[in-house]
Amino acid sequence: MRTRETLERTLASIDGRGYASYKQLHGTYDLGLFRLAVDHVQVDPYAPPSKARAILDLDATGLPADLIDTARKRVAVSDFLTRQCHEAARKATDGDRTVSFGTPGQEVLPRTSVLIADDRVEARFEAALPAKGRRVLGRVAADILTGTVPRIVESSLRHDNLDAEALRAHVELHLDQEHLRARLGERGLVAFVADGAILPRRSGDSDLPMSAGATPFAGPESLRVSFDLPSGRTVTGMGVPEGVTVVVGGGYHGKSTLLRALERGVYPHVPGDGREWVITRHDAVTVRAEDGRAVTGVNISPFITGLPSGTDTTRFTTTNASGSTSQAANLVEALEAGTSLLLIDEDTSATNFMIRDELMRKLVPADREPITPFVDRIRPLYEELGVSTMLVAGGSGAFFAVADHVIALDAYVPRDVTDAAHAITDGPRETPAERAAEDATRVFAAEARRVPAATSLRPKNKTKPAKARGRGAIQYGTDTIDLSAVAQLVDPAQTTAVAHVLDRLADLLDGRRSLHESVDEVYRRIERDGLDALSPHSGHPGHLALPRRHEVHAALNRYRGSRITTRD
Repeated sequence: MRTRETLERTLASIDGRGYASYKQLHGTYDLGLFRLAVDHVQVDPYAPPSKARAILDLDATGLPADLIDTARKRVAVSDFLTRQCHEAARKATDGDRTVSFGTPGQEVLPRTSVLIADDRVEARFEAALPAKGRRVLGRVAADILTGTVPRIVESSLRHDNLDAEALRAHVELHLDQEHLRARLGERGLVAFVADGAILPRRSGDSDLPMSAGATPFAGPESLRVSFDLPSGRTVTGMGVPEGVTVVVGGGYHGKSTLLRALERGVYPHVPGDGREWVITRHDAVTVRAEDGRAVTGVNISPFITGLPSGTDTTRFTTTNASGSTSQAANLVEALEAGTSLLLIDEDTSATNFMIRDELMRKLVPADREPITPFVDRIRPLYEELGVSTMLVAGGSGAFFAVADHVIALDAYVPRDVTDAAHAITDGPRETPAERAAEDATRVFAAEARRVPAATSLRPKNKTKPAKARGRGAIQYGTDTIDLSAVAQLVDPAQTTAVAHVLDRLADLLDGRRSLHESVDEVYRRIERDGLDALSPHSGHPGHLALPRRHEVHAALNRYRGSRITTRD
């Protein structure tokens, strides 16, 4: 192992030389409190930043043993330390991101930014090594690597320099949130929103809570539930029951805001976010129309069949889905990925997929309409598959008759209007005899297995690893996988991880495993080997955050090069 003096001498000796001279830094240096491992050096000033790790012996951090003795606690502590490093780096570099430990959002996610192992803590960072033109600024680099970075590490990773109460509260909150999530099913609930939650965000481009003027959430008495939590606290609020729940109200009264909060409630949140106690089942999936997406071998026949073109909708494939076919595919794919709760907003749905009113039913005979609207399938989804739906409806009362619960929002205040909604409906659309005949046949038969071809993720045009392009896209060979409509992919670091998962899947697909089985195998390996194992790089894995299986399914399903067969 090299010394601090060696690092300083090397940087002084290459000062003013060509940028490639920075490659001499590759290696590990003893900087006293920690070891600096320079894993990758950027090739020129305009390339992605260099990657390095600050490695501390666990004892040197002073982290209390009772805060890191389980995997879940380590996720919370790692998140806390990542945020400390991020803030310290921002202050130390005047916000210019010369040194970056990643940029965590409001969600607490398993990340690679700070690794807590049995014997050490590693803080992984990227450093834009300075240059004048294409010439090394060695003395400036020395100040960054032997001055700025040690100050960040000292202030952010040693327990003596942390707010110990805030760290412990961060861990307790995380454990409480996940405890509550685990209790939803046994209480017959799909989601929970605590009294006092702040759901509105500061602006359309900010995920921070509204700082002034927000109405604290207060659930209706009829849906009130309480949870006793491991920390000793009790939270009370609105429990959303299993089944079909419809949310109504005037425009700008908070319907979509509630649904967006529940959409993000699949992840735990940081203290002060306002949505700390908006807890949704982890497998909930937002379903919307997505015109133009590719669909490969999806059985959308429960919703669309008998197309005039003769297209087989039991194995529906297209490179340019319409609003209705894309929403049908999104829903069926969510079922394949294992959801128990669908989140749907009328505003982002295809109208002809959702409803067909009585006048249209009279004018266009049923045998001439290939779409069976979602309103006719929402009950079988729950009664046959146990899949609940929470639906925002602002312009149609078509779902009142099939809803178990109807919640009205008035200036962000929810009321239970189920009885009133049922009272104003005209009753079921079918007679009891018609309903019985329909119930005798399952709408959602056992799904066939969708099996990707062994070469499905090995196109000839792909010569480099898959690469994320921000939060909403992945470059896969010469193709772009558009994930902009995948609403629960919340962090670019998750998208980077999805890109790596696709590369791992390319090695797993064998023409026999189903898509679901293949994705599950990758996640078993992540659970066994850690999130680092996704990266093709040794040492610093890059900044990754764990996505859900559902977002991996979404990426593979949207890849236009996918070749998927259906087998019984």
